[in-house]
Amino acid sequence: MTVNSDQNAEIEAQRSAAQPTRRVVAKGLEEILYQIVPVLDHGFIRVIDYMGDDSAIVQAARVSYGRGTKRVSEDRGLIRYLMRHRHTTPFEMCEIKYHCKLPIFVARQWIRHRTANVNEYSARYSILDNEFYIPNAEHLASQSDANRQGRSGVLEGEEAQRVLHLLRDDAENAYMHYAEMLNENSQEQKPYPERSGLARELARMNLSLNFYTQWYWKIDLQNLMHFLELRADPHAQYEIRAYADAMLETIRHWVPHTFQAFMDYGIGGVRLSSGALEIVKRLINGESVSREDTDLSAREWSELMAILGIET
Repeated sequence: MTVNSDQNAEIEAQRSAAQPTRRVVAKGLEEILYQIVPVLDHGFIRVIDYMGDDSAIVQAARVSYGRGTKRVSEDRGLIRYLMRHRHTTPFEMCEIKYHCKLPIFVARQWIRHRTANVNEYSARYSILDNEFYIPNAEHLASQSDANRQGRSGVLEGEEAQRVLHLLRDDAENAYMHYAEMLNENSQEQKPYPERSGLARELARMNLSLNFYTQWYWKIDLQNLMHFLELRADPHAQYEIRAYADAMLETIRHWVPHTFQAFMDYGIGGVRLSSGALEIVKRLINGESVSREDTDLSAREWSELMAILGIET
């Protein structure tokens, strides 16, 4: 991760400033506010603003005039009830804003979640830094034969080194040509000293998807949890999952009761169809059940058995 001295100074100035407020303050999140959390090789997330905490969720659920109840256990119990029964509206009352630095290909996957407000760094007006994502060797996996958008075994030896060389070489060449088209090298190195460069909005098309972009991303807590339920899943692409895992940690600091309920019912829970639930009941009653006795497809059956930890 690369952050220059001016950027570090700006972050430290933000973190050292304190403002009096009558608003709800999440003490855990205040501890890491503005702080950079590294992700991948050059990426990061940092929380730059938020609204509400656990008590704000309870207040919204009860439409009360105060901050939840006098007993923390009651607040915790209500939050778990809301999560368990999918009463989502109170969680929408809390919001958070992140500053993210991420590879362009991750951003294009991320932006499919259309429930946030986004403002991205513009390569039409500014010049992108010479920073691009190169996976660690353990994340260089081959294409899965069973899943068109998934990975299979890890590449090793000369094959892995060749891929790493191609990725780095292509990115370095792309940026070199990008800088040449912009004519933005130092005065001594400019290839065309008397000529202004190609328009930035055109030169950027030469860059590959592993170059880093940045954005501000603001979202309410309910939609953030939906995002994380999908992107922190073990089946999600590693690169976006790395960002989701970092965001999960910010939720733990922000709304600890909600975080634990979400880990129990969201990340750690499962949803069963009525057919699958009926099979579970039959198994509990000691019945021997085979797929042929049910309406489940082969894939549904195998997924259910995996959830229940039953070998087939």
